Amino acid sequence: MTTSPELLETQQDHLPSGTLGGDKKRSIEQITLLLFITVPFIALIAAVPLAWSWGGVSWLDLGLLVAMYYIGCHGITIGFHRYFTHGSFKAKRPLRIALAIMGSLAVEGPLVRWVADHRKHHKFSDAEGDPHSPWRFGETVPALMKGLWWAHIGWMFDEERTPQAKYAPDLIKDPAIRRISRDFIFWTMLSLAIPPVVGGLVTMSWWGAFTAFFWGSLVRVALLHHVTWSINSICHAVGKRPFKSRDRSGNVWWLAVLSCGESWHNLHHADPTSARHGVLRGQVDSSARLIRWFELAGWAYDVRWPAKERIEARRQSASADAA
Repeated sequence: MTTSPELLETQQDHLPSGTLGGDKKRSIEQITLLLFITVPFIALIAAVPLAWSWGGVSWLDLGLLVAMYYIGCHGITIGFHRYFTHGSFKAKRPLRIALAIMGSLAVEGPLVRWVADHRKHHKFSDAEGDPHSPWRFGETVPALMKGLWWAHIGWMFDEERTPQAKYAPDLIKDPAIRRISRDFIFWTMLSLAIPPVVGGLVTMSWWGAFTAFFWGSLVRVALLHHVTWSINSICHAVGKRPFKSRDRSGNVWWLAVLSCGESWHNLHHADPTSARHGVLRGQVDSSARLIRWFELAGWAYDVRWPAKERIEARRQSASADAA
């Protein structure tokens, strides 16, 4: 269950000190972040011409890309987001650890910091204090263009960082979760190493290892990054809004499959603890499907499935449903 802001403030003085870094980014962290963003992005830009010159993408490389993409994506959507941030369900200890590791393989930053940022986002969504609102600079077209860049990437380079002790004390208190979060670099290296190791062993060649690294590591990370960041930028600027929320979150259907159901963003902000985001007919939400399987297996329990009455209560009039 998500910890209330009041409880967060009363708990923060009783947490382990100096465990997860300070509240300001150092220069080395800024440089490292820049590398983690630009190198995979360059690979993504080069993917099409290189695929043409290499004679296409092998099934092995494509398989590694898809498998690693959806492991990391569901680790973020089910683990970091719906479970750790919002408490949409409770998980047995092995599933809790597995989700923490899966999300860490997405290379989107340490678990505790990710959760702290997202809880702060919900507290101030599209208002002053929101770490990544695209409406930060105003509503004119130039301001929105600047805001979209900020919400997509720019906010991550802000020197000020969300206080983890204030927004995620429950996670810091868990030694295993704190360790997984602190070992983010290890999980990053593992995530980048798995495809080339598999590719090299299957093909028994260095070239097989290289192409697997290019597609399964670099291109995969870049694609997942930009899909995740699009939830912050695109899904707070455009999309249909069938549900009442205090912000500008919208549903963007064409991101649903790639985002594992996260782009049904309007319902999420209308009902943040719901385990399912795609609640309307035809709305694909693979994360909710997996949570249901976890529940059937006995790994997850007390799942917050949205009741029909709860959904209808959050509906807004047709005239307010912005296209």
